[in-house]
Amino acid sequence: MVNVSIARRYARAILDVAAEGNRTDLVAEQLNAFAAVVEHSPELSDVLLNPAYSRAQRSLVVESVLQALPTPADPALSNALRLLVDRNRLGYLPDIARLYRDMADARAGRVRGQVTSAVPLSPDAVTHLQQSLQQLTQRNVVLETRVDPAVLGGASAQVGGTLYDGTLRTQLEQLRRELKS
Repeated sequence: MVNVSIARRYARAILDVAAEGNRTDLVAEQLNAFAAVVEHSPELSDVLLNPAYSRAQRSLVVESVLQALPTPADPALSNALRLLVDRNRLGYLPDIARLYRDMADARAGRVRGQVTSAVPLSPDAVTHLQQSLQQLTQRNVVLETRVDPAVLGGASAQVGGTLYDGTLRTQLEQLRRELKS
């Protein structure tokens, strides 16, 4: 079981260093990209997490992955990753990336949301929905879209802990309950 408090401490430290240089969003993108590369490559994950490999070998692998990122790695990120290798804490990387993103969003006044619809939404519809949710929440909303044919029609949006459900499936279920009673 991963200790979230350890991941939170590392995420907060990385955020504090990145915020000094006003680079929180850049570091968030790079940290998420690095974590995604590790997550999607079982071989890479094995090298980074397997104690059979030396710290020097893991350091070389981390440096190679950082060099392969589309933009040069921010010093805050590369130093943090070196520290994670030195302290044998790379197993916390997915949690660190998630917590860092959440902390950076909170600091910037953003909230993340997810919109689920039966068919892909047009960019105009996503923009309109985003603006409506921003008015409701009084915060800057960053939306991710997802397609799920099971909703039948309409859309549902989860922003923070609130679910705005305008799906046909939910309306039909509500109608069925009303007719039964």
